Amino acid sequence: MSSSIKVENLSFGYHPKECILNDVSFSVAAGQFLGIIGPNGGGKSTLLKLLLGLLEPWKGSILINNTPPPTPRVGYVPQAFQFDKYFPITALEVVLGGRARNLSWAGRYSKEDREAAQTALARVGLSHLESHPFGSLSGGQAQRILIARALGSEPTVLLLDEPTSSTDPSAEAAILETIHSLQEGMTILMVTHNLSAILSHVEGILCVQGGAVMLHPKDVCEHFALGLYHIPLLETPKDHLTHHKKNPS
Repeated sequence: MSSSIKVENLSFGYHPKECILNDVSFSVAAGQFLGIIGPNGGGKSTLLKLLLGLLEPWKGSILINNTPPPTPRVGYVPQAFQFDKYFPITALEVVLGGRARNLSWAGRYSKEDREAAQTALARVGLSHLESHPFGSLSGGQAQRILIARALGSEPTVLLLDEPTSSTDPSAEAAILETIHSLQEGMTILMVTHNLSAILSHVEGILCVQGGAVMLHPKDVCEHFALGLYHIPLLETPKDHLTHHKKNPS
């Protein structure tokens, strides 16, 4: 299976003396669902911004579908969506925002754009909320609308930054099922703090904490499943074994 995303020897920092990501390398096969975890400040959101082309690496390379970012057909769902809840905008109009690059010179969406937006709403199971005010939706519903908005660009790669961070367990489960249902024909990378909730959905776990380590879900220890980030998973295999002999998990 070909790689949809390939990152090699990537390093980046916001200040010359502060390296946020150091020599990060990984690849994601086309059609895979990858979870990204790590402590606050470890570089997870920064990595997504680099993949989107919003930041320029200090060194190293990123290829998405064999092209350096920014690249077309990459959808993005932010951690938070700032808006006035009283602003009169419907769920469909929010989703149409994902088609903004197709706007005519008169600033109007085409019939094709509207049909694509309605299809995106159907894919997240919220067609019945098409005309509802976006500000009246629950947190879980709003997040699924934002996923539909990201689908408006008909992406082959979907990046999500903690899409379930402000939702209750039932809404989180619905969002994860929605994301999982989108996997066919799409590569998905999702930043999350709730590792235990995604273990049954993903093919791989990328632990980001300055560096990065790719793990198979079955290799993730119970401490990690409880959200307790600890050093051994970012050490070399030799160091990892030495540490566990002294401090077994």
